[in-house]
Formats: sequence, C-alpha cells, structure tokens
Amino acid sequence: TILSAAATLPAFADMADAGSPYDDEVIVTGQYLYSDQVTALRSPTPIIDVPQSLTLFTADEIAQRGFTSIGQIVDYTPGITTSQGEGHRDAIVFRGVRSTADFFIDGVRDDVQYYRSLYNLEQVEILRGPNALLFGRGGTGGLVNRVTKKGVLGETFAGATLAVDTFGAFDGMADLNYAVGDRAAVRLNAAFEALNNHRDLYDGERIGLNPTARVALTPQTILDLSYEFADHERFVDRGIPSLDGGPAEFLEDVTFGTERDNVTTLEAHVLNATLQHRFNDHLKANATAFYGDYDKVYSNLYPSDSYDPVANAVEIDGYLDETRRERILLSGNLVGEFRTGVLAHTVVAGVEYIDTASDQFRFNTVFSSNGDDQEVIRLGAGGAFDLSGRSGTALDGTPTTFAFTDLNDDTRVDVKVASAYLQNEIAVSDHFDIVLGGRFDRFDIEVFNAVADETRSRVDNEFSPRLGLIYKPRETVSLYGSFSETFLPRSGEQFTDINGADNVLDPNIFQNLEAGLKWDFASGLSFTAAVFEIEQTSPQVSDLDPDTLDVIETTIEGLELQLFGTLSDRWTMTAGYSYLTGDQANGLRPRELPRHTVNGWTHFEVTDRFGLGAGFTYQDESFAGNDQAVILPDYIRVDAAAHYDVSERVRLQLNVENLFDTDYFPNAHTNNNLTVGRPLNARFSLQTRF
Repeated sequence: TILSAAATLPAFADMADAGSPYDDEVIVTGQYLYSDQVTALRSPTPIIDVPQSLTLFTADEIAQRGFTSIGQIVDYTPGITTSQGEGHRDAIVFRGVRSTADFFIDGVRDDVQYYRSLYNLEQVEILRGPNALLFGRGGTGGLVNRVTKKGVLGETFAGATLAVDTFGAFDGMADLNYAVGDRAAVRLNAAFEALNNHRDLYDGERIGLNPTARVALTPQTILDLSYEFADHERFVDRGIPSLDGGPAEFLEDVTFGTERDNVTTLEAHVLNATLQHRFNDHLKANATAFYGDYDKVYSNLYPSDSYDPVANAVEIDGYLDETRRERILLSGNLVGEFRTGVLAHTVVAGVEYIDTASDQFRFNTVFSSNGDDQEVIRLGAGGAFDLSGRSGTALDGTPTTFAFTDLNDDTRVDVKVASAYLQNEIAVSDHFDIVLGGRFDRFDIEVFNAVADETRSRVDNEFSPRLGLIYKPRETVSLYGSFSETFLPRSGEQFTDINGADNVLDPNIFQNLEAGLKWDFASGLSFTAAVFEIEQTSPQVSDLDPDTLDVIETTIEGLELQLFGTLSDRWTMTAGYSYLTGDQANGLRPRELPRHTVNGWTHFEVTDRFGLGAGFTYQDESFAGNDQAVILPDYIRVDAAAHYDVSERVRLQLNVENLFDTDYFPNAHTNNNLTVGRPLNARFSLQTRF
C-alpha cells in the first residue's frame, strides 16, 4: 500500500529526516524512492510525475501492520503475489513473472536467495514493469528495493522494539543514533529474531547488525558508510502434496521433512560507501562502492508427486545446495538541470560496473532401496511422516535409507557487467513532459562446469530503451503512457550455467506497455490506475530441428487500481485491486496468476493514545503449475491491529493475522509443494523511543 507522509503514526514519526542543514543534499541525489518524492528515474521526481506503477511502504507503516517479512508486504500490494521459493528464499510473482533475484538494497542488486529482514529499513519500494534503465538485467515484471536507515545529522536518539507471538516466536530490535557534532552521526540498527510458526519442526534464528556513519564533509558533500552482518538459520518447509487436483488438505498438519535435513543458513558481510555532492543548484553527482560476501547453504526433503490415498504414500525427493558469492559494484551518476529555449531538461547520466564470482554445487539424495534420488515412502497412521533417522519404508515394504551423495552440479561462475545509461526528462510545457532514455549493458559470463570439466562463456550486448509521456491537465492530475524493455540472459536469474543448447540462445526480452492515471483528488487522498501488457520473447531450440530456434511469446495483461491517503486527521486508509490474465505459448494460463486480487487496510485513531486498524487480502484461485493440473483455491484473510500509547515514548501494540482462522494455501513451488497458510495468530510488541 502506498503511504503518504500524512499517514504516518503521529507518536513514532520517521526519525531519518530530522532537521539538519545538510539533509537536502541527500534527498536530491539518492538512488532510491521516498514517500513524498521518487527518484525512480534517478532524479528527484514527485510520485504523480512518474510514468510507472509503484507502491511504497514506510518504516512506520511496516511497524503499524506488524510486518516481519517481504511476503507480508506483498500480500497488501496490487499486481504481485508471493511464490513459495522452495521454503528458503523470498520469491515474488511480479505481474505474472516469477522472480527470486529482482531484489535490491539501496539500489544495489541483492540476488542471493534468502529471506530478507526488515529491521533496518526506512522504506520498501515495489516497482512494476520491466526496469532495465534503472537497474540493468532482470526486473522483468518488477522489483523490490529496500532503503536502509542512515545516520541522522544533528540528533541523538534511540528506539527499541520487543515482540512475541502466539506461535512462540520472539524478536528484539534496536535503533541508536548519535550525533558527533553538527556534521557527523553514527547509527546502529540491530536485531535478533527467534523464529517459529504453525508447522511442526519449524524454528530458526536471525541476527542482523548494521552500523552506519554519515559525514557532511562540506555543506555540499555527504559521505555515507555502512556495514551489515547477517546470520540466518531456519527450517525449510516446502508444504504438502496435491490430491485430486487440489491441496491434500487433510495433510495440512504434516511436515514433509526432517529437523536435520530441512535447514538453510546464510552468513553475509556487506559494505557500502556512497559519496554525494552538489556542485551547484543545477548539477549534482553521486558515486557508490559496494562489496558483498555471501555464504548460503540449504538442504531439503520434499514431496515430488501427489499423495497416493490407496497406498498412503508420497514420493520424496531431496538435495543439498550451497552457494558462495562475492560481488563488487562501482557506480556513478550525474544529474543536471538546464534549459534549451522553452524546454526544461533534467538529464541523468550514469555508469556501472559489477564483478560477481559465484560458486555453487548440489548433491542429490540417493535412496538405498532403488539407488535413485526419489523414492515412494509409506506414511504412518493419519499421514504421519518420519524420515528423521534418514530411514523409512518404501512402497513395496523394503526398508530404505538415504544420504546426499550424488553430485549433480558443481559450477564456478564469473560475471562481469559494464553499463552506461542516459535519460532526459523534458518539460515541454507546464502540462506535458517526456521521459526518454536508454541503457547499454555488456553482460560477460564464464562458467566452469567441474562435473563435465569444461568451460563455456558468452557475451551479450543489450540496449534497453524507455519512453514515457506525461500529460497534466492540472497540477493534481497526470495521465501517462510508457514503454520499457529489459532482458534476462540465458544463464537465468542465478547464472548457474550456460551449458548445452543454452550457450547459443539470445537473452529473453521483456517489453512493457503501460498507461495510467494518477489523481490527488482530495486533500490527503490519491487514486492511481494502470493498464499494462508485458510480452516475453524467448528463443528456444526447435523440437523439430535442433539447428534452428523457435521464438516463443508469452503475454500478460492486467489492470491495477490503488486508493490511499487520509480521510481525516485521525483516519487513514489504503486499498488495491488487480486483474491479471495471460497466455503462454501452449495456450495455457501461467502458474500462480490469480485473476483477481483485492486488499485494503484502514487505521483510526480513536483517541490521542488509542488506535485500531483492520484489513483484508483476497486472492483468486490460480494454478500451482503451468500444466494446470492443480488449483490453489481462492481465499480471503482478515487482519487487525490495535495500539495504546502509554506515553509519548512507549507504545503497546497488538497485531492479529487471520482473524477468522481461515484455511488457505497462498502459493506453491510445484504441483506438490503447496504452502499451508498461517492460522489465527497474534503478535504483541512494546515499542520505545528516547
């Protein structure tokens, strides 16, 4: 849900923009969005002037809703839904396009697969439609950018949150800012989370530590330094199998995994330095240097076929996977404003270089009963599943054991990307603007396949255009149309290999046509509407002639509506609706593409100290797989919240999810990895600021 500045919680307003003579340099040169202005075009642009559908969540909105995950934010965002992500990573379906890599942090790509924390965020920004001009390859249906908290000049403050929920999970977060004179500040955000939920065997821990420093070198120059340490561990849950074309609902309390073998860990070290400088009122610049080191491991067992009610058995598969990745990014931008006759220009010019080294390997399970990586395992009474001793009973009654011993993949990848982009926002008149730009990317990948003992490489040179037309009949109304394009190399989101026929294939191309309306129609209220079409062009080796390529096209069309703002000085609301339809090359509807989604949230301050909130999210039925063999039923979930301010510095808050205890299955990974939605649960939190 988009949140305007007026919709923030009065007692816990955003602490990041408090009064310093140096702050406004940051706003005009940042590479990310703000609640009142956006730099989606890498220049300061009001939301109403951006020719693109987007949604923003501030830190206050995240706290008010009790959100603890990206997935909970997605539930209240039109046009996108969650995917399961195999139980070990954030995964989003952006306008019908599934992605696990289109995540960014402060504008820098964050494509390692894991569940992202929210403890250190100023804002979460969700853009829809291809976005190559902004961020290069990927962003095929949209992207999520997390904006982190920075040091605040001229202020010293601290805040903390302690929370516990009815599953037994608890967490603590701290936010400390210390002003070092008038021109420097250090800030520390830290969090510990003990994870738990409704599923048997599920637990985990997350630790996050993010010290930052901000220094005003001069009134025109700001330096931001940041280091983040992340240490995550959690159970991997891939849900339940299907039965008769839908979820095997009677198995919703069964976890198909073991405490020992279904686990994921992540250790990450991330450093970021950004220098921002204003030369004069018409020319600004920034430069970023980023380094990330990630070590990710996960192993899992999961259902690989539908439940067999006659034999009371389920086929089980599994594997162990590890990824080690290092990334260096260097980027720079110039933003200039000038006039040529009657035309006013805002020009953004930038360059970017990324060097990524990624090593990954996978071991499949091997079952002793058949020497294969899959085996049909008998369940116990009531569907009980137990392979905790790495042993069980096969369908024919044969005892079986398993181990992760079959080396399936072992690849060492080096990716170098060099990019340059140029964009011009042209104010033709007081009522008409043109956004025109393009980006060139050179994507150079080399893959060593240790299993085959061979090295392959490929270079793609891609140009991604963007065109936007904005007509403003008056200051509070804008009508826009836009065209944008992006690409995804054949190595895929995680560029794990380009072996075999993939070596000769061009990247997939995604084109987006969008038209929309943005209307601030009343004091504090805004309405946005967008219609769009995303067309994917994918070259594939011909089934009839391996020496030729067939160009396969997939089309997604849709409508998005959003309403948000303040109904009074005590009452805020947001609402969203999306309609999505699509066709694949085989004529079938793409998986995880619900035709209708609706969400809404309202918050009312009953008194100066006491407030209530309520919301709902509705998701139409969708297919778990592209073969349309299994349906995820439609559902509606109702959530609620209440808070009481004990004082100006202390707040007690209650958040209730799934108020009416609805059984639902929100997403999937395959036809037989169907997620079981969370039942009625509550989260109690104590929030302080001093």
